[in-house]
Amino acid sequence: MPTTKPARTKLQRDLAGATDRRRPTPLDAFRLARRKFLAAERIDMSALADELGVNRVTLYRWVGSREQLLVEVVWSLAQRTLEKIDRGVRVGGAERVVRIVTRFLADVISNEGMRRWLADEGELAMRLLTRHDTDFQPRLIDAMEDILREESDAGRLDLPVELHEVAYVIVRLIESYTYLDLITGEEPDARRAEPVLRMLLR
Repeated sequence: MPTTKPARTKLQRDLAGATDRRRPTPLDAFRLARRKFLAAERIDMSALADELGVNRVTLYRWVGSREQLLVEVVWSLAQRTLEKIDRGVRVGGAERVVRIVTRFLADVISNEGMRRWLADEGELAMRLLTRHDTDFQPRLIDAMEDILREESDAGRLDLPVELHEVAYVIVRLIESYTYLDLITGEEPDARRAEPVLRMLLR
């Protein structure tokens, strides 16, 4: 009597070269673009489409535009960085805010993908990350306001102005020191923002 062989696992099929490849998705496009950004490579829509095995029309339908894709990639990295830094900060009040913001700024300035993007497409980067209608800046303001509100609600921070206004100023401060080279020709330095932050939050 013939013996029925057990069905092969997906790993076994992949190792045998019989991969049942699934179709790429918008999330695959996003992840590939993010990997390229982190590797300090230019995000080129034609190259992305070719690597994903889809046409440009499909890619643009998925992500909207190159600019929209760039915003989502950079925001995802910013959000992840903020969350990671926040988990490592063990103090409260104004000091928590200062440490989160200065460490975030230092990470942004030292990120190779960001450095390449600012060097190659500085004006585009500033426009996408500082204009309200691209939705990067509003999300960063909201994130900063959340941090301020946590400290305020816990009684560890008492500021005489609206927290949203303070969050906006903090974001503008982050932007100013991130784009320092483009604005004044000076080398970006997160340490320069710290005393200004302390004065703002005292």
